[in-house]
Amino acid sequence: MHVRRKLVAGNWKMNGSRAALAELAPIAAAAREAAGVDVALCPPFTLITLAIARAGGISIGAQDCHSAASGAHTGNVSAAMLVEAGAKLVIVGHSERRQDQCESDDFVRDKAEAALAAGLQTILCVGEVEEERVAGTHCQKVLYQLDRSLPELRADAELVIAYEPIWAIGTGRTATPADAIEMHAVIREQLAARFGDAGQRIRILYGGSVNAANAAGLFACDNVDGALVGGASLTAEAFVPIIEAAAKS
Repeated sequence: MHVRRKLVAGNWKMNGSRAALAELAPIAAAAREAAGVDVALCPPFTLITLAIARAGGISIGAQDCHSAASGAHTGNVSAAMLVEAGAKLVIVGHSERRQDQCESDDFVRDKAEAALAAGLQTILCVGEVEEERVAGTHCQKVLYQLDRSLPELRADAELVIAYEPIWAIGTGRTATPADAIEMHAVIREQLAARFGDAGQRIRILYGGSVNAANAAGLFACDNVDGALVGGASLTAEAFVPIIEAAAKS
């Protein structure tokens, strides 16, 4: 049986300012007290270097990277640039980028491969929309997306999967523990089929309106190895209870 450390990663999305970095001190204090839990925050690109100076044991990462090392890609940032800025991880394939920026599974896979090659812990997101869940095709959709988005796994790489029920992001709705157990189980099965024993070591996060009220129930589920947290990661008041719930799970 593989024992996987819990990972609680915050995604600030297009939020945050220098003033918001004051939230890092109490978050870092909670992270230091949370034995067996890894804590990460992904602020906007503009705050990465400043956040690292205040991280206090929190891993600081980015919300996206390009698949190319350099070139004519206005407005984009490469994995190597993130490493140079001090980032330790990156999120790729978030549903908002897949939808808003029309990112394909192939492009997400290329980003993940670039990020892993650069030495970044890489959180790869997959998930279904409400219509697919209602139709009962949610597992097929996520497995298809995962299959096409998965990078080749390097021996020294740290890949993390985040399951995002897209219908729950920012809506206040959350998948039930039964929903999470079902989806994380099929993701785990596919990871094991693809990567063998290494697939059992990959952490699978739940990401969909995680908050202090539902975190403990989600963390108690099989194959839920942590959370990718959106709005609740913006303040210590909301984020710290999630870290504490992970430490108790």
